[in-house]
Amino acid sequence: MPPVFSSLLPRLHAARQRLAPLRRWRPTRRMVLWALATPPALLLLYTLVLIPFTPAISDIRKAKTEQPAQVLSSDGKLLAQYQWAHREWVPLGRMAPPVSAALIATEDHRFYQHWGMDWRRTAGAALATFGGERQGGSTLTQQLARNLFPEEIGRAPTLTRKLKEAITAFKIELLYTKDEILETYLNTVPFLYNAHGIEMAARTYFDTSADKLTVLQSATLIGMLKGTSYYNPVLNPERALQRRNTVLAQMVKRGKLAPEQFEALKKRPLRINFERQAEPQGPAPHFAQQLRKWLIAWADDQGYNLYADGLVVHTTIDSRLQAWANQAVARQGRQLQNVADAAWSQRGAWGTGNALVQTLVRESPEYRTAVAKGQTPEEAAKALWADAAFMRALRQNKTRVQAGFVALEPATGQIRAWVGSRDFAQDAFDHVQQARRQPGSTFKPFVYGAAFAQGWKPTDTLVDEAVEINLPGGEVWRPSDASAPTGRAMGLREALVYSKNTITAQLVQKVGVGEVAQLARAMGVRDSKLDIVPSLALGTSPVTLKEMVSAYGTIANAGAYRPPVWVTRIEDRQGRVLQEFAPVAAQQVLPVQAAQTLRDALRGVVDQGTGRGIRTRFGIRADVAGKTGTTQDNADGWFILMHPQLVGGAWVGFNDSRITLRSDHWGQGAQSALPIVGDFFQQALRSKALDARVRFVDAQERDFFGPLRERLRGWWQALLALVPAPSAPPPPRPVPAPLPVPPELPLPSPPEVPPQPPAEITESAELLPLPSSTPSAAPVLPGVVVPAQDWPRPAVRPGVVVAPEDWQGPADRSPSP
Repeated sequence: MPPVFSSLLPRLHAARQRLAPLRRWRPTRRMVLWALATPPALLLLYTLVLIPFTPAISDIRKAKTEQPAQVLSSDGKLLAQYQWAHREWVPLGRMAPPVSAALIATEDHRFYQHWGMDWRRTAGAALATFGGERQGGSTLTQQLARNLFPEEIGRAPTLTRKLKEAITAFKIELLYTKDEILETYLNTVPFLYNAHGIEMAARTYFDTSADKLTVLQSATLIGMLKGTSYYNPVLNPERALQRRNTVLAQMVKRGKLAPEQFEALKKRPLRINFERQAEPQGPAPHFAQQLRKWLIAWADDQGYNLYADGLVVHTTIDSRLQAWANQAVARQGRQLQNVADAAWSQRGAWGTGNALVQTLVRESPEYRTAVAKGQTPEEAAKALWADAAFMRALRQNKTRVQAGFVALEPATGQIRAWVGSRDFAQDAFDHVQQARRQPGSTFKPFVYGAAFAQGWKPTDTLVDEAVEINLPGGEVWRPSDASAPTGRAMGLREALVYSKNTITAQLVQKVGVGEVAQLARAMGVRDSKLDIVPSLALGTSPVTLKEMVSAYGTIANAGAYRPPVWVTRIEDRQGRVLQEFAPVAAQQVLPVQAAQTLRDALRGVVDQGTGRGIRTRFGIRADVAGKTGTTQDNADGWFILMHPQLVGGAWVGFNDSRITLRSDHWGQGAQSALPIVGDFFQQALRSKALDARVRFVDAQERDFFGPLRERLRGWWQALLALVPAPSAPPPPRPVPAPLPVPPELPLPSPPEVPPQPPAEITESAELLPLPSSTPSAAPVLPGVVVPAQDWPRPAVRPGVVVAPEDWQGPADRSPSP
């Protein structure tokens, strides 16, 4: 034996002697019992610790009885419901018997015997999982707990999740009967395609209702519950068929189906009749969408759940006015869409030779995807241009006419009608509160209102002459009109009626751009940014339709601003009033006399100017006033009309402001937006929803000699107009202290949205002739850049750069009375 091993033997012998007592040790019975009892005790202790972290009894009661919030119109009609998911609750008695039979036989055949957990099934699932074959083992009650409280319980395959699931299942079993649990389960389980519950699933996959489901249809739907995507009968029909037959076999095994029936049924095809179920939009979907955001914040502050507490929200929307607004937008939208389709389908309009079309192709997701995959920009663009289906879809998307309309009561600020687009399903973007577009000439009343507030009179004159305004950076702004300047004096009322750009540009210089912007904000344009530049007077700063209609409501309300209101009260499910919303006190932001003078001038727009289609086309004889507006290249058409009881306004255009109707006639506000407003008011007046006899009430003149002085002043101005030499403009009025800017609206700010490309104020190589009754005039100097207007352009002479505007009156006529 080697010496090394000889030296180790004594050490090994000593170690053996020390371990001898341990070999003789045997565990006692108490030790064995403690060892066996320790894991269950620890598990029980951990379970007790988890109980406070599971849904409470009150939460389970609320989940079982949750009711969506209901939004009602002012006359009690349902406008919308706010609920967690798209489903319709049906009682267990109204479900076909094969539904519950298939569910219990497949998912939990001892459902009526256990108290939330099936211990045998749980133990079998655990042994199978340890053996490498993962199984769930959850009962229907456990699945319901997971479906009702996904965040509190979780879905991770952990011991903690299973324990929370079991605890919640025991609570559910203590509270409700087996049939109530089964009914709740079948009404809350998801089935893909935004279909929750057996009723929506029956409609989606078989175009029937839950009470008419056959054995095969029931087995197909119940079979999906093991994996809705994997066993989707629309995308994976073979898997769904196999799973359906498995469910039928389980029904035979549990005595729910005869064997001979199974043999006959398993050979039949699926026969899916699929139709995705769209959520009901209601008559005012854009209004409901914007209101939801405000209500969520209100409910959070007050401790309510908007989707479960059964709140009843009473709004200011009038269901009749809303219906007429929907019809007016739909009718005019169809007509304008025909115009757009005809214009953009012409040869060369939508082709590779159009620089705008080339840009749109390069901005498309398909182009970016092709370049990302390795194609050169030229190859990607060429391939897309050659793809007829792509080009057709791009044209339909980009040239889809859009519109917005809103109406409110000027005396209260209550919103009565709201249409955010032509079709909420096609375009959920809200063109009332979200979209910001250039208002064009509809912004001019703020300029004249500021002037009247500073003491200017409607008969005060400015000379219609070429205007040059120096801007920072050495630029020169030269606003002009469709016709050349006449060189004569023109009253402010006439200038507003015929929307003279040269007069408005001079007036804003005398009044002050800052004062105009301040007045616009005070009157209702409170969320959009206004650029303090001279061109603001001609409507170059984008604003929302809601802001403009609210501001015109201030004019109709004799200069008193009221913020828009859309909710009158909120009740709980028992009808108890939780909060009432009284009208906010009016703020006098424009002097009454100035507001009345401005309102009277806007009457002239309807009686004589570009808004006269309200009288001639729609036959409205009520006391109304309004203003049209059109931006450069007819990108945006506007019209706002004021009645003593209601103010309504419409915008028409495209989501991409680079797209237009390609028509100098149809693109103007008097032809695109005015018909929507005229149609709406015509219906409201005919039905007596508005009183045609009501007139604006002007404050009485306090000075006895005031009317006489005004008449003499008018005669004097008319006499000056007959003098050949142009009369000098009146001296500038003293500028009073700035108008105070009222506090912000008590409503939430509109959501941030990607900015829409504004309609640029660009040059136009067109010259518009004057109306036939007007003497010819010298053309406008080249290089004049002005905003667009509303009057049709019957003829064009190339080579002279001007921009259109609203004025259509004779150049040499006297100021309007």
